[in-house]
Amino acid sequence: MKRYFYQLLQQYYSFYILPDSKVITLDVADTSLLPILGSNPDYIILNGNIHSVTDVQLLLENVHAVSLKTTRVIISYYSSLWKPLLGLADRLGLRKKQAEINWVSPSDIKNFLRLSNFELVSSSQRILIPIYIPILSNFINRWLAPLPFFRWFAMVNIAIVKPVYELDSKSPSVSVVVAARNEAGNIESLFARLPKMGSETELIIIEGGSSDGTWDEIQKVKNKYAGQVECIVAKQKGKGKGDAVRMGFSLATKEILMILDADLTVAPEDLPKFYHAIVQGKGDFINGSRLVYPMEGQAMRFFNMIGNKFFAMAFSFLLGQGFKDTLCGTKVLTRERYEKLAANRKFFGDFDPFGDFDLIFGASRLGLKIIELPIRYKDRTYGETNISRWKHGLILLRMVIFAARRIKFI
Repeated sequence: MKRYFYQLLQQYYSFYILPDSKVITLDVADTSLLPILGSNPDYIILNGNIHSVTDVQLLLENVHAVSLKTTRVIISYYSSLWKPLLGLADRLGLRKKQAEINWVSPSDIKNFLRLSNFELVSSSQRILIPIYIPILSNFINRWLAPLPFFRWFAMVNIAIVKPVYELDSKSPSVSVVVAARNEAGNIESLFARLPKMGSETELIIIEGGSSDGTWDEIQKVKNKYAGQVECIVAKQKGKGKGDAVRMGFSLATKEILMILDADLTVAPEDLPKFYHAIVQGKGDFINGSRLVYPMEGQAMRFFNMIGNKFFAMAFSFLLGQGFKDTLCGTKVLTRERYEKLAANRKFFGDFDPFGDFDLIFGASRLGLKIIELPIRYKDRTYGETNISRWKHGLILLRMVIFAARRIKFI
């Protein structure tokens, strides 16, 4: 039982732990040993420690003391439903006898985290059969255990948590990246309405092979606003919004990266809300949500709305964090975190022509806290959408299925 069980745990942990990371695995109840084990880790694994310590809050406070802002703590603990079965396994000699004195619920864990200045990022339930039975164990643990209903009976809860620290007083700079294709009528409004945020704000526009004179309009408006708007412009070399955004991020020079759609259906005036949310530590990755407030007119067609709701539910299930709108183009994170995400992109592969899923999947793997910020979705005032509802919908569906095999069913 022991060997198979811990192999499964290691497999689940490996999704979050990036290569060449500094990892502390705390297998002892004595929290005084933490400083000896090291400081400034990328990851700290509490593998059942919650059950054996006399003071859970003290354990977490000591973990916090050796954590960086970027440290992620992985906590695994048993479901109380398994208490009699584990006791039976002890008596039958199926595992080394453990001293589980605490049996805590997920709500207890959340409360301990708040008391110890930690925040829950995501959680999952794993393992229905902890012993190896050829074919059966792997099938049930991989494909059934993560599903609704079955996961209520899972043996192990795995929580990914982040330390909470007081806010920095500095005012970080901002790069706003805009991918523009056939958006000539929106360019001047973009320059005129872009708010100044932080110590410096730069606008980066990547033009993607327009046929309506967008590139010429960008040049004209850039010259008009010279001295008022710091701006970098470039022609896209690849295809798709995702490629354009990645190119824009590679040109960015500021500390916080923002994406704004060139159609301005998300108002530039809303960007300071995203800025304050990330600077104040409300989340590590701020994702716009168009599905809270009423929308203007025909801002989103009916089948687009249905598709957005479906993908939001799928993402909430896959990533263990709540989503209402995964496809809003406005997303914000720090450049430091983006560079780490980009360096580990090969885990999922270059599979996303839109860029939304690439960023959200990558943020989830880094253990970033994703917060949705409601915005009012506006009607387009110029041009037509570049989205093909059915064609792109099928691409998105294939990406969800692909990601499910890499994230949830492992």
